[in-house]
Amino acid sequence: MGYSTKIQLINRAKSEQWYINFPSAVAQAMEFEKGEVVEWLIDDHQRLVLQRSDKAVAALKKKLQKKPKA
Repeated sequence: MGYSTKIQLINRAKSEQWYINFPSAVAQAMEFEKGEVVEWLIDDHQRLVLQRSDKAVAALKKKLQKKPKA
């Protein structure tokens, strides 16, 4: 299942900024943290790959291991 997202552009006098917002469901499923830094990789002209650092993945795995099982 995919989530549609609109790309936004803000033009300024000397620069421009592009924004892609994540739907809340995607961000929650990925368990993103506020302020987390990620890296965009260009796979081809159809795909961008969002990659977390190894440190962030290791921290997430530790967090998931500590969650109590229901």
